[in-house]
Amino acid sequence: MSLLIAGLALAAILSGGLRDAVLSHPRLATAATVFSGVFVQALPFLALGVVISGLVATFVTADRLTRWLPRRQSAAVVIGGFGGAALPGCECGSVPVARRLFGDGTTGAAALAFMLSAPAINPVVLVATVVAFPGHPEMAAARCVASLLTAVVMGLAWARWGQGSWITCRPPKLHADNASRGMVFAEAARHDFVQAGGYLVVGAAAAAVLHVLVPAWVYEHLAGQLLLGIVTMALLAVLLSLCSEADAFVAASLSLLPLVPRLVFLVVGPAVDLKLFAMQAGMFGRAFALRFAPATFVAATAIAAGVGLVAFGSAA
Repeated sequence: MSLLIAGLALAAILSGGLRDAVLSHPRLATAATVFSGVFVQALPFLALGVVISGLVATFVTADRLTRWLPRRQSAAVVIGGFGGAALPGCECGSVPVARRLFGDGTTGAAALAFMLSAPAINPVVLVATVVAFPGHPEMAAARCVASLLTAVVMGLAWARWGQGSWITCRPPKLHADNASRGMVFAEAARHDFVQAGGYLVVGAAAAAVLHVLVPAWVYEHLAGQLLLGIVTMALLAVLLSLCSEADAFVAASLSLLPLVPRLVFLVVGPAVDLKLFAMQAGMFGRAFALRFAPATFVAATAIAAGVGLVAFGSAA
């Protein structure tokens, strides 16, 4: 926080010189405009998601969620997938919650379905997607359907082939058992804001760089090669590791690409990326992450591409 305040103060002092330096270089001015547009559009949804995530961590306990799930595993997986819509927050928060559910008696398949669906189909993310794609409201519906199908498919896959021996790590405790509700809220909100805010800056910067440094013919080539565009955007989602509350604005900024590759970007990112792989390895175990992450990548890419082709048709 001290570094953030110092950085903001320094930027305010040097704002005049920085503005003149940016405006004197057209490409840099374009990059700054794209960065500011993506960041400013996404920031309100990030703030809303952080507040709601803190409230959920304060008032919704893992034991309470466990009692709501049915005993039948397939039904629990579906409920776990849909349950993600009720818990807004970034994927950084869904992993520890899923790990606590996994260890408290809830079927592992339902916990994993929740982990994949929560950052992708919650209201904050879907509203952000609608705002980011004003000309294509069907993008939010397609994202919801594809992400939910991915979560359910991977939950059922774990129920069929998963092995408990792959889970080798225990979840960490973020606060004391007797911590006040105010402390729990503050810690959860602080964690999500620091994590998601940093990834938002990285994502906005990546969108600005892609606009300035990548020539237009690259996007035109990807637009003409649907399969190549799908694979490229899926890999980009893994590498950029964006927050799900901000990735829609980054995808919307890549307006030269077709809708299907951008949908793949929005579905793959919240399900599997570099930071999620590291978190899963730390909270579930390396043996789990090495099996679950690649399988999730393949399932999310294929399902998102299929849903996109059906949803967008000729506009794909």
